Amino acid sequence: MLPPFGWQAIFTQWQAAPVVTVSVVVLAGLYLWGVVRVARHHPARPWPAWRTGMFLGGLVVVVVALQSGIGTYDDVLFWDHMVQHLMLIMVAPPLLIFGQPITLMLHASRNPLHTWIKRILRSPAASFLTWPVFGFAAYAAAIVVLHLTAIANLFARNQTAHDAEHVVFLLVGYLFFLPIIGSEPIRWRLSYPAKLILLFLIMPVDTFTGLVLGYGNAGTPGLPPGARPAWAGTATADLHAGGAAMWVAGDALMFAMMMIVFLMWSTDSRAESRTQGWLEAVRRATVAPGAPSASTDIDDDDAQLAAYNDYLSRLNQAPTGPDR
Repeated sequence: MLPPFGWQAIFTQWQAAPVVTVSVVVLAGLYLWGVVRVARHHPARPWPAWRTGMFLGGLVVVVVALQSGIGTYDDVLFWDHMVQHLMLIMVAPPLLIFGQPITLMLHASRNPLHTWIKRILRSPAASFLTWPVFGFAAYAAAIVVLHLTAIANLFARNQTAHDAEHVVFLLVGYLFFLPIIGSEPIRWRLSYPAKLILLFLIMPVDTFTGLVLGYGNAGTPGLPPGARPAWAGTATADLHAGGAAMWVAGDALMFAMMMIVFLMWSTDSRAESRTQGWLEAVRRATVAPGAPSASTDIDDDDAQLAAYNDYLSRLNQAPTGPDR
């Protein structure tokens, strides 16, 4: 018999999950071991502290989602269940990705482990799993299938399947966001416009799922089975609150991710230099096709600058009207 859910319950109603605890401790230990090895072998270039904080923060989100009051009440309140899923698929994975665990392993390892890691990264299986199209399809399938089909009832009634669902959300979120916000040495390299397009196209999946749940009834798949405590309200109201959480919070988190990608784009000097180089090449081809080399800026060449100004003058003197 759980007390009514409230903010205090998140911090007071913790549950034991030995598999989660052991997994988090092992991952944190391996990551910190890698940080120490990098600092020992490369004292002039230690591993960035902010990346360590990001990775450990991602592990903390996993613990809070599964072992705090959020995890304790996920079998009672459907909307809490949805909040837990959003934490596992949209909050924890980006934090873990920003921690760059794969790059850290490469920097901290020595042969033969270093060679094995590189072979795994170059394998067809790794290329397929990190393929942006696969990540997109896996994310869409996980959100729709595990919330709107009869499979959701299986996960709601079987604890082992329920635990496996948590792992699926965490892995799917990691694979989807890895080529978008990550800088790991994987095969795929997306342009910033392509990253923004992927995030924009995936948003309707969260919106559609949230709307279906928000207008559903008590027979909708995925509702916690069994009798509900009196303080939990009706199953229909709980279902609608869960749909609102998926719709509003899901879209808000995805929009925040788009803003992060846009910020990364605006601060990426390599992307800026590529854009400037492309624009300069277009300008050369248009107004200075006889330039001696592509490395010479026409603004630094008096003859080329005069030709450019003459071109602008001709444009201003061009006839207008029907005879143009």
